[in-house]
Amino acid sequence: MASAFDQQIGNRNFLSPVGFKFTLTKAPKVAFFCQQAGLPELSLGLANQSNYLKDIAIPGDKLEYGDLSLTFLVDENLENYMSIHNWLVGLGFPESGDQFEDLVNDPQQVARSDRNRAEPEYSQQFSDGSLIILSSNFNPLHQVMFKDLFPYSLTGLDFDAASGDTDYFTATANFKYTIYKITDMSGNRLTTNFVN
Repeated sequence: MASAFDQQIGNRNFLSPVGFKFTLTKAPKVAFFCQQAGLPELSLGLANQSNYLKDIAIPGDKLEYGDLSLTFLVDENLENYMSIHNWLVGLGFPESGDQFEDLVNDPQQVARSDRNRAEPEYSQQFSDGSLIILSSNFNPLHQVMFKDLFPYSLTGLDFDAASGDTDYFTATANFKYTIYKITDMSGNRLTTNFVN
């Protein structure tokens, strides 16, 4: 039987909203200027058990992951903005199929040993990413690893000559992915003991 002391939180420091870094394999320049990154919501579908008095909700069998949203400062040369823009154009290939082929055969993304392959590397349309959660002393503490990210939207840039203040542009990119896992920095899953 667990004692009352065992049921308390050991680390009394609070999580800070500014204590994070984001890494995005396919677009590292976006990650460098990242201003906001959220841990997406997680929800479990429900099933209803019929009852003549009232239907009873029971846990479902499929998890639903919310979208990942990244907000980043846009650099003057548009390098980070264009990395997401060109990724979207490659996925949607609005002018020709060559745009998709350029995305999946990007020589900067395909490993050197794979560059001479005749068939395209379809995994290049996706990217892995990690949200690094920092401690109160800004040391890496945990990581949220996202598998198979791809962007589906990118906000525009609204130029305004009447604006009096110099507010630098930020852009927001929204991503879909297959799954995320929360681990410590060694890759071990975080666990908790349920109290009975």
